[in-house]
Amino acid sequence: MGTTDLISRARAGDGDAFRALTEPHRRELHVHCYRMLGSVQDAEDALQDTMLAAWQGLAGFGERSSIRTWLYRIATNRCLNTLRSARRRPAKEWGWPGLEPPEPTRLGEVPWLEPYPDALLAGASGVPVGPEARYEQTESISLAFVTALQILPPRQLAVLVLRDVLGFHAAEVADMLDSTVESVTSALRRARAGLHARLPEVADRVPAPPVASAAEDAIVAKFVSAYESADVEALVALLTDDVFIAMPPVPFEYLGIAAATRFCETVFSSGRRYTLVATRANGSPAFGIYKPSPDGTHTAFGLMAVTLSGDRIRSLTRFDDRTLPWFGLPAQL
Repeated sequence: MGTTDLISRARAGDGDAFRALTEPHRRELHVHCYRMLGSVQDAEDALQDTMLAAWQGLAGFGERSSIRTWLYRIATNRCLNTLRSARRRPAKEWGWPGLEPPEPTRLGEVPWLEPYPDALLAGASGVPVGPEARYEQTESISLAFVTALQILPPRQLAVLVLRDVLGFHAAEVADMLDSTVESVTSALRRARAGLHARLPEVADRVPAPPVASAAEDAIVAKFVSAYESADVEALVALLTDDVFIAMPPVPFEYLGIAAATRFCETVFSSGRRYTLVATRANGSPAFGIYKPSPDGTHTAFGLMAVTLSGDRIRSLTRFDDRTLPWFGLPAQL
């Protein structure tokens, strides 16, 4: 059945026809909302709002663009509404009983950041981008990239994602945002400058090894061994000199090998031990963290995302344990 027939049936109230129109785009729209909002839960809410608005507004769809472009218009504006409402997850205090945190290098600006399961990328990673895209899909879902996006003003963020990540033409973006090509071009120029001030150029970094390669497996195995055995010296030896450690929603951030060493010494003080369970987040290795309980079980303690650079680790981002269900990880082992 063609798109025109599906649209006619959906306008007449046929839910199956509406799902046939929109379901092929659901995964990529969810990723789009995540890039803009930095939060899986906020992305899910924005996607649900998008689908409801599309269902209710289908009668007004003039078919001047594709269904996909029309859905991106709705989703982008729903995300902008969320960004402008300032109803974001607040920062939390250090929550590790019995541990006094070392002095952070700085305080993070994005406490609402959440990890994105690679399993959810499966249906979106193969979506073709437009001819004007400037970023690889793997780079544009990385934690560093998504974090840098969150610092941009909402309109600049939207323009940069639509133009440089998804490759929509300037005229298409102007239509989505009820703006002009000149305004979109100006916003994109400012957004690129803001992003580059926060994010090192890809060309300046040693790339991560290929996913599931022997090189990636080797560094991951060394990390797991050092972490589970609380071998701070071995763990620090795996880090780059400019390593970065963050732990949203706790705003503390540690930059550089000296600060990272102090942090690792604190985490593993007093004989603390942890068990890691492998998963993947934002295109990189990640691990559910579990700590032993007196009854012999292991209780969820958080999720650690690991960003690699060559045969070293250039960032560690720890999230709280409420993120584990998104990765199919249990509360106890």
